[in-house]
Amino acid sequence: MGSDDTGAGPTRSTRRTFLSASAAATAATAATVAAPALTAPAAATDAVPAGPGRPIHAQRPERELRELLRQVDPRRIEAIVRRLAAFGTRHTLSSQDDPQRGIGAARDWTHAQLQAYAATSGGRMTVELQSYVQQPASRIPTATRITNVVATLRGQSAPNRTYVVTGHYDSRVTDVMDAVSDAPGADDDASGVAVVLELARLMATRPTAATVVFAAVAAEEQGLYGSAYLAAQFKAAGADVQGMFSDDIVGSSTADDGTRDPYAVRLFAEGVPTAETPAEATTRQSVGGENDSPSRQLARFVRDVAENDATGMRVRVIYRRDRYLRGSDHISFLREGWPAARFTEPNEDFAHQHQDVRVQDGQQFGDLPEFCDFPYIARVARVNGAALWSLAQAPGTPKGAVIVTTDLTNNTTLRWQRGDEPGLAGYEVVWRETTAAEWQRVIAVGDVTEVSIDLSKDNVFFGIRAVDREGRRSPVAFPRPGA
Repeated sequence: MGSDDTGAGPTRSTRRTFLSASAAATAATAATVAAPALTAPAAATDAVPAGPGRPIHAQRPERELRELLRQVDPRRIEAIVRRLAAFGTRHTLSSQDDPQRGIGAARDWTHAQLQAYAATSGGRMTVELQSYVQQPASRIPTATRITNVVATLRGQSAPNRTYVVTGHYDSRVTDVMDAVSDAPGADDDASGVAVVLELARLMATRPTAATVVFAAVAAEEQGLYGSAYLAAQFKAAGADVQGMFSDDIVGSSTADDGTRDPYAVRLFAEGVPTAETPAEATTRQSVGGENDSPSRQLARFVRDVAENDATGMRVRVIYRRDRYLRGSDHISFLREGWPAARFTEPNEDFAHQHQDVRVQDGQQFGDLPEFCDFPYIARVARVNGAALWSLAQAPGTPKGAVIVTTDLTNNTTLRWQRGDEPGLAGYEVVWRETTAAEWQRVIAVGDVTEVSIDLSKDNVFFGIRAVDREGRRSPVAFPRPGA
């Protein structure tokens, strides 16, 4: 839930567009793109403007991804949700050694499931119980062992580049300190854990270029303790976490008033990064880009690869860190400075969310499996799967992206660092009107690390993305001002 922690446009041009540079992987370092002048003022819409490059189109799912998504099984997801709910309560302060009831029983069952999946991976996936003792703190009255269940699918060619998906396996009732009452936590958040486990099962048998981590984290309801510890371990290990998703409350699309939207999921993505210093935030806002945080580029990437017939879903990106009065485990990764976003259902039924289980007028209340829509959870899993697979197989987000702002000219020079992926083919520059929410046009510039474009940096936003030989594209890097 949350921890309460508070189409083509006009192409008329007056001069020829050209690209002059070698695309050789080792020799070329710079390119120049001459652009046609805009022939009319652009409207304040997302209509594709005139200018260099071509209109952007979404990435189509490749055959292997389609097969992976086809195998997502609503029946397995239902079995996971029902089994987790059957532990009675998974409250962080509940029993850790009762084999039938409490968070310890749920931990051990989840660990066993992931170990079974790892056995099919040919040694690529490992599973651990990641534990520490949390001393008394907010919502933790006595020293308590917190344990995350973590499965790591090691990448074959870029193992340090890491993508993370989590669901939290702890649960609660209305009284967050009540560790005794039944708290089945089906929607909040056995549904998210089911997404994580189902994707771990399917991806275990498939090699990936980058590393993907599937984690059932603990103590989210008490204050994001488990995910904070997980993020800190990645930071200490020097992992290059380029994307993280929290799946939290993804069990149903039906609101408390009966409103349904079964083919949509919300994705919350913050703007100016949490980890930015005040000076960095001021610089970003002064030159533009307050809508171009790494997390929002990650969210745009999700829409690009996951809104298609293979998922059958619409991803509604919400430009906020999270819902009011709530906060999920992606916040722990945002605090470490990494791109992170939170999936959650489009409509919430607050009457059934972490409420005491009770019967009133013949109707049962509480966060029970009966209130979950298992085919819907499967569709959310497909969205996650499309995003994680595409991220893990594509090149990484370009690093060191800079837009040169020291020269008073009407063109734009961009620089970045070349990645070391063996399948890297080159780079693309994307751009959009400052009033547009999505990238609108793309310019292929080849295997270079610098490009000059005859289009004013004062008038539009630019980004850079990497492309491999199979046509897979990375998330966009938004350039910082520099020399």
